[in-house]
Amino acid sequence: MPQEMQPELSIVMPVFRQEKHVVRYLERLNTVLKNTRKSYEIICVVDGMVDKTYENAKTAKIPKIRVLTYPLNQGKGNAVRLGMSKARGKIVGFVDGGFDLNYSAIPLALEHMKWYDADIIIGSKRHPASKVIYPWPRRVLSFLSQLLVRVLFGINVRDTQVGMKFFKRQVLKKVLPKLLVKAWAFDIEILAVAHSLGFKKIYEFPVEITLEFGSASIVSSKFFRVIFWTLWDTLAVFYRLKIRHYYDGA
Repeated sequence: MPQEMQPELSIVMPVFRQEKHVVRYLERLNTVLKNTRKSYEIICVVDGMVDKTYENAKTAKIPKIRVLTYPLNQGKGNAVRLGMSKARGKIVGFVDGGFDLNYSAIPLALEHMKWYDADIIIGSKRHPASKVIYPWPRRVLSFLSQLLVRVLFGINVRDTQVGMKFFKRQVLKKVLPKLLVKAWAFDIEILAVAHSLGFKKIYEFPVEITLEFGSASIVSSKFFRVIFWTLWDTLAVFYRLKIRHYYDGA
């Protein structure tokens, strides 16, 4: 039997507690990818078997899809790392599962990657061409996060937290085995480590996001807990990178 050709693109979608919506997320993504005219695969990683998300994802009628999971919830970063480790594409990306992020930005992202010969291309809420509906606390958090990333890691990007990023395969071969963050600051760690290893051609592309919350959720304890743990993990990445030099080497 001949070996299957390597796809041009692999997309990882991490999901958690999305039993009602996961099939629609995957179908929306598949519709966009079909229009890219590239060979592709979708890898859906369910972050823990806590409901029927895994079983429902397996029912999606998409030819080039694999659905993976593990018993316990471990965080988005862990799910993305697992999916990327199984990806076969020349370009490997991940997108968050949800209705707030418009997947129609993917073809533009891939064109940007080609134009700039980018090592990494990332979605950015703060790109001038982005269309975002975002509550003001998240805007403030995004701005402060960008300043912190510049100061700590020297990465000249305006937004590290959008759940839509694409990497050349050779970048992930160097970076993925070194990553430790399983949850809150995974996006920052993967960019910081790649940058430190010489993959400095990191560019942004515009996205469309609609993310609206009621006033209660804006000041919820969960919101502040996310801020705290993201900051904690970011400082831990800085410690490993700049002080311990954990990520150095081949």
